[in-house]
Amino acid sequence: MVSSTHSPDRAFTRNELAAYNGRDGRPTYVAYNGRVYDVSSSSMWSEGEHQFAHGAGEDLTDEMSYAPHGEEVFARFQVVGVLRD
Repeated sequence: MVSSTHSPDRAFTRNELAAYNGRDGRPTYVAYNGRVYDVSSSSMWSEGEHQFAHGAGEDLTDEMSYAPHGEEVFARFQVVGVLRD
């Protein structure tokens, strides 16, 4: 079972982040610029997908240049950790 409580200093590997894909009741996490955000509260991330283009449990840093919005959208969400390679 995936725990939904994390401190902001928790380090996620890419494999660990992938478990937080928003499916089957799991929390919905995404990474951007090294930070991991909990986007579970957003209706835009229903079932772990955003606009049929982005998947939860992934690092979206490289994909943000294609988004119709900027990184300011992440200010709405709690940082739950950092992404480490």
